[in-house]
Amino acid sequence: MNKSKWLVLTVALGMMAVTGGFLVKVHPRLGAPGVKVGPGLLYNELDHLVARQCVLLPEVVLGIQGTNLPVTQQEADDLPKDTTFGRKKYLGKDNFNVVTSVVLMGTDRTSIRQPEYCLDAAGWRIEKTDHVGLPIDRPFPYELSALRLTASAVGLDEFKQPLELRGIYVYWFVTANKITSDRGVRMWSIAKTMLEKGELERWAYISYFATCLPGQEEATFESLERFIRASAPEFQTVTGGPSAGRLPVAAR
Repeated sequence: MNKSKWLVLTVALGMMAVTGGFLVKVHPRLGAPGVKVGPGLLYNELDHLVARQCVLLPEVVLGIQGTNLPVTQQEADDLPKDTTFGRKKYLGKDNFNVVTSVVLMGTDRTSIRQPEYCLDAAGWRIEKTDHVGLPIDRPFPYELSALRLTASAVGLDEFKQPLELRGIYVYWFVTANKITSDRGVRMWSIAKTMLEKGELERWAYISYFATCLPGQEEATFESLERFIRASAPEFQTVTGGPSAGRLPVAAR
C-alpha cells in the first residue's frame, strides 16, 4: 500500500474512532431510514412475539404471495434491541423461491453484520463475488449498485439423499439519501455525517436469496433480478441517479 493510501486509511480510522467516542458521550440525532417502516407483528421460531414494528415488505410480488419468516431468538438476543426487521419468503412457479430480508439499525450500527459471515454460518460456501448493476424502473429508471454472491451447499432431496445446491445472494445497503454495496463506504459515511451534522445515519441492509441446482445459476439470477426490480421500489424510499434504463419490468 502506497503512502497516500495509508494516509487515507489513517484518516478514516481516526474519524471512526472520534465518532465512536462522541457516540458514547452524546445521544446523536438519528437520521431517517431509506426503507418504509410501520406496524407489523414479527415472531420467533417458537411463535413468540418479538416485535410490533417492521420494515414493510410487499405482500405480493409478480403474483407471488409472500409469507412472513421468523426472526430467530438468537438474532433477537444478539442484535441491539432497537434493530428493526423485515423478512418474507416468496414461493413461485418452477421451484423459484426467494427470501427477502431487511435489517435496519437504530442507534447502534452493530445491528448490521457482514453478509458473508451470515452465509457461512448457515452452511453456504461462497464461490464467487460480483459487482452488479440492477436496473430499477420506479419512480424513474436508475441503476442500483449491489453485490452478487454465488454460493454452494449440500442439502437433502425428497428421498433424504445428498443434493448439491447453489445459492444466489444479492445485497446492498441504504440510508435516507444513499445507496452502496461497499461496507467501507457505509462506515466512512457514518463517520463523516456524524462529524459534519451530528447525525447518526440509519442504514438498512437489504438482501435477496434464491436457491437452484447447479447449472441454473444465470437463469435464477435473471429471475431474481426481475423480482428485485418489481419489489424493491415497494419498500425502498431512496433512489439512485436517473438513467436511460431498460424496458419496465412489466413489459418483459
